[in-house]
Amino acid sequence: MHFYSQLSKISFLKKRYAFKFLFVAFVGIHLPLIGLVFFVLFGKEHFTAESAIYFILIVTLLATSITLWTLKLLIKPIELASKALQKYRKKRIIPQLPIDFQDEAGLLLANIQSAVIENERFIDDKQDLVYLLSHDLRAFAANAKTLATLIIDEKGSEEVTEYAQLIEVSMTQQLEMIGSFIKLIHTEDEVTKKSKKLISVPLESLVAQIQLEMEAKLKSKNIVFQKNVILQSVKLKVDIDLLTRVLVNVVDNALKYSFENSHIEFAIFEANKRIIFEIKDYGIGFDPNKVTELFQKFTSKSRLGTAGEHSTGIGLYLCKKIVEKFNGEISAVSLGVNNGATFTISLPSFD
Repeated sequence: MHFYSQLSKISFLKKRYAFKFLFVAFVGIHLPLIGLVFFVLFGKEHFTAESAIYFILIVTLLATSITLWTLKLLIKPIELASKALQKYRKKRIIPQLPIDFQDEAGLLLANIQSAVIENERFIDDKQDLVYLLSHDLRAFAANAKTLATLIIDEKGSEEVTEYAQLIEVSMTQQLEMIGSFIKLIHTEDEVTKKSKKLISVPLESLVAQIQLEMEAKLKSKNIVFQKNVILQSVKLKVDIDLLTRVLVNVVDNALKYSFENSHIEFAIFEANKRIIFEIKDYGIGFDPNKVTELFQKFTSKSRLGTAGEHSTGIGLYLCKKIVEKFNGEISAVSLGVNNGATFTISLPSFD
């Protein structure tokens, strides 16, 4: 950008990007001629037709190389704009582009910067509106559920009680759906704003934290949590809170679909310069042909757990989104219904 910036200080080049190219090309084309003039004027004693040809060839090649290199420097604003858009589109990284140049490339940079900022404001306003509407809808549903509960407690006629119970079930489902929707928006926004940092992750304490969070659910189903952690710590480019949330979610998913008095296996190991987190259960499993649907948003394939636990239909979708932010992969395999499932999370190692 330095060369482009210097050319932009020249008055007749300031407002036209094309003029900058033409100026560089003009100078580059005339370098061999200028060189030949100097060769003739100051090299008379060595001047021959053969030496002149060699000199012109050398100067032409040199001038061509310099011109091409200079033109490459001149397209830096376009490269900068392209990289900025790509980073924003893929990772929602807000660029800090120069906005003071007056030619077409400068206007492109300024417009991109302005458009990104306006888009961020629009996203924030939209999310605020969605949160507000979701909060109001949740309040309406909660009020309806409370009224239905009061009607049931009054123990009126059997028909009225039955209708009230249907309303209560319906309002409970609506509250769960609104809660899932709010969680989805909040988590997606959090994921886009979190940055990746190279950190040392203590695996023993990480697994211990996950086991502690799942302790009540493990006891309720009498499920044994078997861990196999070979490594002490690993270096990963992650956000530790989001990584913990993913692992807790996957373990919770395994618990939900495990039968009572069974066990879950949690293993962490390294393979092909990647850290592998493997969670295996022996529960109800799934149809191997429907594996891609597990990671879809609000999937229609969400099922009740073995103890009647409800599923929001967004947990694994959010896990996939977070893992992919860390340049990782998440996959699931099952031999079929009632044959358990294995979820694998793979992240690049930086040891």
